[in-house]
Amino acid sequence: MDLKIDFAFKALFGNEKNKEITVVFLNAILQKAGRDPIQSISFLNIEFSGEYKHDKSSRLDILAITDKKEQVNIEIQFSNEYDMVKRTIYYWSRIYAAPMKKGMSYRQLQPVISINILNFPLLKTKKFHTIFHLKEQEELFPLTDVMELHFIEMSKLIQDWKENKLDPWSDVLARWLLMLGIVDQRDQTVYEKIYLELEEIAMKDETLKSAFNRWDELSATQEERLEYEARLKDLLDKESVVIEAELRKQEVRAEMEARNQELRAEMEARNQEMQAEMQARNQEMQAEMQARNQKALAEAEARNQEALAKAKAEAEATKQKAVQQMNEQFALKLLERGTNIETTSELTGLPLQAIEALNRKRS
Repeated sequence: MDLKIDFAFKALFGNEKNKEITVVFLNAILQKAGRDPIQSISFLNIEFSGEYKHDKSSRLDILAITDKKEQVNIEIQFSNEYDMVKRTIYYWSRIYAAPMKKGMSYRQLQPVISINILNFPLLKTKKFHTIFHLKEQEELFPLTDVMELHFIEMSKLIQDWKENKLDPWSDVLARWLLMLGIVDQRDQTVYEKIYLELEEIAMKDETLKSAFNRWDELSATQEERLEYEARLKDLLDKESVVIEAELRKQEVRAEMEARNQELRAEMEARNQEMQAEMQARNQEMQAEMQARNQKALAEAEARNQEALAKAKAEAEATKQKAVQQMNEQFALKLLERGTNIETTSELTGLPLQAIEALNRKRS
């Protein structure tokens, strides 16, 4: 049997016949917190009603009270049902407040120690065993000893064992936790090396040897074996539903991401198309503006050439007129001096008819 299945764990550690095993197991866990060793325990059977009207009731895995009146709750979690930290605090608060009756003083409330043994990673630390108390933030002095939370992560424990970081011969806690890790039903694995080493240690550790014997008895009893198999199937079915839901979520996320990529590609293509259209339109407008500018320049050049030609023609006409007038005045002077018409025409370049007209005008 996998002792991380709650049925098997409770059958071994929550059985009145096995109290001495449970006391040693608890002391191995609690010694790290600096608490005095537990001498004896009594098991309590408490079932909490649901928080709301239609909620199912919750039965704690193991709840024991020590000879010092401390309440110890051990929860074994095979599958990650999430919100483990908040769930732990909620259970702690229910156990802590449960003894409070009318007329009691708050001083009468006793410490509650919550121990969570998890078959999955939870916290952002490489340590497989972490302990939490209420302490002042900067100076770290304790506020009270009524709250103590333990988290034991089995996957990290097995990893430390694989890396040869554990010595179950000298470390009692490692010894007991490795016993829980021998069988792993989720991975269908049995760590034979752990079993053989603990079996050798059990030759010198009577309590561990007794635990192995009781474990063998559980596995050999048909009725308990059937209950264990039913509970294992129930846990694996629930885990399968969670895994299936997670896979479906991943598929939906993948589909959404693919659709988003398609939309981004479409938007990018549309943007590129719009940019190309705008660039083509800009080039077209620039070409049109350049053509209009060239046409305007050509028209201006034509007008300039026309005006220049007109100015040249007017200047030439004015020049010709002035030359004509000078020649006529020169011709008049020649005629007045008695120069004949033919000679005057030759000297001034004026035609004979013009000379004759000037001569008549002079007379």
